[in-house]
Amino acid sequence: MLTLQYIILGIAQGITEFLPVSSSAHLVILQKVFGITGEELALSIILHLGTVLALAVFFFKDIIEALRNRALLWLIIVATIITGIIGVTGKDFFEHLFTSTKAVAIALIFTGIILILSKKFSSGKRDILDIKDASLLGLTQGVAIIPGISRSGVTICTLLFSGIGQEVSFKFSFLAGIPAIIGATLLEARKINFAFQGEPKNFILGFIFSFFSGILALRALKIILRKAKLHYFGYYCILIAIITILFIK
Repeated sequence: MLTLQYIILGIAQGITEFLPVSSSAHLVILQKVFGITGEELALSIILHLGTVLALAVFFFKDIIEALRNRALLWLIIVATIITGIIGVTGKDFFEHLFTSTKAVAIALIFTGIILILSKKFSSGKRDILDIKDASLLGLTQGVAIIPGISRSGVTICTLLFSGIGQEVSFKFSFLAGIPAIIGATLLEARKINFAFQGEPKNFILGFIFSFFSGILALRALKIILRKAKLHYFGYYCILIAIITILFIK
């Protein structure tokens, strides 16, 4: 049964990391439900590594292009620096929130509202990003460290609200997210020797399932954005928040 729980967590991480419903919120809630304690940090790191690999595979051509495009690379660096400053200065505050399901639920409601509002901003035509777009994305990506706030959801919506087209919003959100996700994972990985107490097989299964479910989630999100259906996830986030408040302590 324990192995099945790690597979479920891997699938949940892969799907919710990229679909705009907050992977951190779902991991906090599921770990509470499964009663997994003492290895939350190591598990989070392993599952995030699976989704980082999914990003690298899915956006491989775009990553190569970004490395050759100085203007795009500079915008990614700007977004990453701003996110990094927020992450480092607010580290203790953010870590405390991971222990509170009520705080997670409130953040999920916030995510839900942002996603519902995206319905009115799904027809942007602008495909050239500027320093302002990168800065705003960096800010929202930093705020998305709060568990319950979807990084993909709020960053894509930030770009959509600025009039950026769906395809460009999708790509830049994740290209700018790669260094931030890797950086956060590496910072936490320094503690993994103290946190790793579980069965290696379970962590490996979690990694594998987070990778493959992540690939599927990225494909699904791309289609959802094209059809301007992102706002439906807002209702899901609010529903999960209500269930969390009522039934999960």
